[in-house]
Amino acid sequence: MRPTNNEPPRMQGSELVIPVLAVAFTLYFFSTIWHSPWTAKVSAFMVGGILLTVCALFFLRFAITFSKGHANLSLGSLFSRDDISSGRVGLVITTVAYCILIGQLGFTLTTFLFLAISMTILSKGERPVLITVSSAIIALCGWALFIWAFDTRFPRGWFETTMKAVLSNG
Repeated sequence: MRPTNNEPPRMQGSELVIPVLAVAFTLYFFSTIWHSPWTAKVSAFMVGGILLTVCALFFLRFAITFSKGHANLSLGSLFSRDDISSGRVGLVITTVAYCILIGQLGFTLTTFLFLAISMTILSKGERPVLITVSSAIIALCGWALFIWAFDTRFPRGWFETTMKAVLSNG
């Protein structure tokens, strides 16, 4: 059944990309924590369950809209010129680079670079000092909390190795 006001169906295929990826990531995440302590499993399944529930509601809404003829699976609006000018492509590249470089550079330095570059893209280069300071503070807080205080298994790089030596010999 088509919309009664003669509007063409809305292209919603591109809106399904992130929820589909979120479901895939959540299922992958569940598979990686299967042999973890029960406390980690509880937290992971709680957060993952909420994400899966929200995605299921989104898919249900799409199915209803699609069945009424108000939507289609077209990916026409997935990429546009606005993606380049708005910085979306830069953010995707920055995110992929973060995932690739975190093993070599370590958590803190990679997080600092990711935050600084992302905020610069989003602000279109305005207020570089504020961005640099904010990125440094957030990355240092992440290091202090996750690596120094909780001793998590985040990747260690030059910064983490140097700080471990300084703190142990200090």
